[in-house]
Amino acid sequence: MTQQLKVEAGLKVLEIGTGSGYQTAILAKIGAEIFTVEMSKSLTNLARQRLENLGLADQVKFKVGDGTRGWEEEAPFDRIIVTAAAPKIPLPLEEQLADGGRMVIPVGSRRSQTMTVVIKKGPGNFERHKNISCVFVPLVGVFGWDG
Repeated sequence: MTQQLKVEAGLKVLEIGTGSGYQTAILAKIGAEIFTVEMSKSLTNLARQRLENLGLADQVKFKVGDGTRGWEEEAPFDRIIVTAAAPKIPLPLEEQLADGGRMVIPVGSRRSQTMTVVIKKGPGNFERHKNISCVFVPLVGVFGWDG
């Protein structure tokens, strides 16, 4: 996912699904400015502590909430990475992607998804590429699975 996201130092990245903070740490090591959203407060707190212990927390902003809504007040984002499977691409995430920006998201059913790369070409203009099959936990939220 990280490779397909094409992250570079200095890019503004929205991560949906902080989880343990592993992907967050990778993005921080690359030098991105990260905004990460997780539904679980306890997972957010554990990830924050891990990143502080690694000396990477300064370039990460954490939010507890519905990741399918993105982080509107911090948009637009150069890159968006979604680490949970969506039944379809959440509209708020497309809207929060900067022109020329990239999103990587697993899309499909609860049992099988296809990694999808979305490139924003301009307002309302998106290019989508589907590649490898995968299986992720469901993306729960208003624009995802209902739980």
